[in-house]
Amino acid sequence: MPADVSASRDPGDLVPKLIVGLGNPGIDYRDTRHNIGFMVVDELARRFKASFTEEKRWHGLSAKISGAWLLKPQTFMNDSGRSVRGLSQFYKIAPAETLVVYDDVDLPLGKMRMRLSGSAGGHNGIKSLINTLGTDAFPRLKLGIATDSGRPSGDRLVGHVLGKFREEEKPTLEIFIQRAADAVMSSLQTSLGAAMNVFNRNESL
Repeated sequence: MPADVSASRDPGDLVPKLIVGLGNPGIDYRDTRHNIGFMVVDELARRFKASFTEEKRWHGLSAKISGAWLLKPQTFMNDSGRSVRGLSQFYKIAPAETLVVYDDVDLPLGKMRMRLSGSAGGHNGIKSLINTLGTDAFPRLKLGIATDSGRPSGDRLVGHVLGKFREEEKPTLEIFIQRAADAVMSSLQTSLGAAMNVFNRNESL
């Protein structure tokens, strides 16, 4: 589909053709809060029995699933847009058909929100996508990673997002990843708007 065709349709009626999980590559960042987008995309690949392969053209790991692509950028978070632009231009996927899954430090663990557009909200990965794609009109699934005490302040913020989940959080995390994957599956099977109506109505565990 040419990149401008979706502009004539209600964005909520679209089905995503690219699912992007944001995170940082490498073993040092594995299982960190900032990589929850990777975790959800990994779960989707498991459900579709799909395997990721490295594609240097778009600096990421990609996997083909039924009617869509999964992508894990390997550019580090601050340059995620370069990877997304590479794949989406090659396959002619519009921003409105690109669902981005990522962490949100303003939401508590277990709470999620699906939106069709919006600002970066301080998230460097989303900021990179907006700058590179030239628009903020792409859907996103925001996954809470804050503790019960809320968003960490000051210097504690970086340590929090780059830190690993605590042992007592892992049971909630496992359920959360499954539920986030369910939300993406719903958007693939129905539409982005239909998935929003279901999962935003009951957005926490």
